[in-house]
Amino acid sequence: MATDEREDGMGSGLQTGGSGGGLQSEMFHPEDKREVGDTNRELLGGRFDIHPVVFPVSSAMIVLFVALTLLFPTQAGNVFAATQAFVSETFGWLFILAANLFIITVLYFAFSKYGKIRIGGVEAEKEFSDFSWMAMLFSAGMGIGLMFFSATEPMYYLQSVPPYFAGSGIEAGTPAAAGAAMAQTFFHWGLHPWAIYTLVGLGLAFFSFNRGLPLTFRSIFWPLLGERIYGWPGHVIDILSVFATLFGLATSLGLGVSQVNAGLSYVAGDMLGLASIPIGTLPQVLLIAVITLIATASVAAGLDGGVKRLSTLNLYIMFALLGFLLIVGPTLYILGALATGTGMYLTSLPGLSFFTGAFTGGSEAASFMSSWTIFYWAWWISWSPFVGMFIARISKGRTVRQFVLGVLILPTMFSFVWLATFGGSSLFAQFGGGNLLQVLGGENGGTTMMFAMFSQYPVGAVTGLIATLLVITFFVTSSDSGSLVVDHLTSGGKHDVPRAQRIFWALTEGAVAAVLLVGGGLSALQAASIATGLPFAVILVVMCYTVYLGLDHELEILESDAFADRLDELRREEEVDVVTSDEGVVTDVRDDSAVSDD
Repeated sequence: MATDEREDGMGSGLQTGGSGGGLQSEMFHPEDKREVGDTNRELLGGRFDIHPVVFPVSSAMIVLFVALTLLFPTQAGNVFAATQAFVSETFGWLFILAANLFIITVLYFAFSKYGKIRIGGVEAEKEFSDFSWMAMLFSAGMGIGLMFFSATEPMYYLQSVPPYFAGSGIEAGTPAAAGAAMAQTFFHWGLHPWAIYTLVGLGLAFFSFNRGLPLTFRSIFWPLLGERIYGWPGHVIDILSVFATLFGLATSLGLGVSQVNAGLSYVAGDMLGLASIPIGTLPQVLLIAVITLIATASVAAGLDGGVKRLSTLNLYIMFALLGFLLIVGPTLYILGALATGTGMYLTSLPGLSFFTGAFTGGSEAASFMSSWTIFYWAWWISWSPFVGMFIARISKGRTVRQFVLGVLILPTMFSFVWLATFGGSSLFAQFGGGNLLQVLGGENGGTTMMFAMFSQYPVGAVTGLIATLLVITFFVTSSDSGSLVVDHLTSGGKHDVPRAQRIFWALTEGAVAAVLLVGGGLSALQAASIATGLPFAVILVVMCYTVYLGLDHELEILESDAFADRLDELRREEEVDVVTSDEGVVTDVRDDSAVSDD
């Protein structure tokens, strides 16, 4: 997760997105007299400040899930596998169509008449500079996932050509397969996931900052539900948000700790010959326990500044690894992989976007879609409350067009550079005799691949240890950030919650990741994401419509006579400068000494 949500964002007294006054509050906020957390209950002498429905229902269901998985691990593993197969086979088409709908929707918002609407209202000012905003976007939604898959995923596709490209006669293990591997990897990490984050972030930002509603998912459905968002419909939406966040986060934490285990084993044993560290569920659960306790300690100590510095350090290490590999690795090959992979991605994008494997026949295509594309789309959807809330928090003052293009394009470009560098280095090493496919075919090949790739280049043991440390620090900051998001959802929109409550959710996140590994390993992590992603995908589809209604209502007010009359009063009472778009829509209201940035 990204860097500034503690002191400058989520942790700094976020009660509502509204400014509490001004033109936006006067004319655009609903006549809603509710206060954030006004129905909350305090427990254990004020150590918990909870929503009376969302917190206990979510907690009880999660405790039940953990208990049943620990008591019946074999049966749980079977249930996870059956769930993944059922959801993928029955609703895979829904994930495919929904992901494309999200791209179309956010691009429509950006390039239509709604693109000039400013998040936070016409008086809103940017809280972060453009450079800081872009830097935080680069880190949002990335981290553990990129570390786990960047060097590994293209190698899987080199070994077994993805079904979409296999129909073109591309043979596995060839340079042509390498190009298809990069294109398929770019597809999974490109526009589609960032369109999901864009939609969620835009919805949360708009209804919080422009409508003054609590920064929770229920607020996005105000156009359909009105004050019923404070009743059971809103409770269900927030409970599903809690589950999506927890299981999406647990998937990342489980993948991360698997890679930490493999990295320590490979570097200490295979590369340095110092010690034999076992790889398996038990050491991974122990690692989760240790790292979760570190994350919990940071929550308990209130080390917001320390976690912020740790997150910033993550970014520095990421860029250092990236720059190092670009310099000492096959630079020209990496640049060629970036160019060729991007070209194949763009030319194949329409077909890839709607490919379900329905007409390819056989079980291989269905298995690929379930294990890769459907899993990814569900994972991104599950992860979207986490990333979307952060992006919403840092984006006040930007227009819808700036928001959409920034969130959709900039992180996608960074992902491509990262994937081309690590994936391209793996492919180059394989073609140069590194025999990484043999490593991939081993028992722990997927989690070991990045370290095997590092071993093919100078000071591989050092870079391997640094990469392991980076995964650990991402684990810590993701867990801490996740506890903030879930706290927000389970406290009726509050963020200044008691310390014990944040500790509870930090421990819960680690526990869910651990029991998923016990109940079925990485396949259980995939099943959890797919299962929780399905109902949340439906929520996001409906969200497309509610965000449209919200933007349309905003534009209607901006174009109304009442708003024009109010602006005339402001001109007479104060010295203000009103900026309008080419269509005559007001986009900015400033003191006449200020210069519009739009």
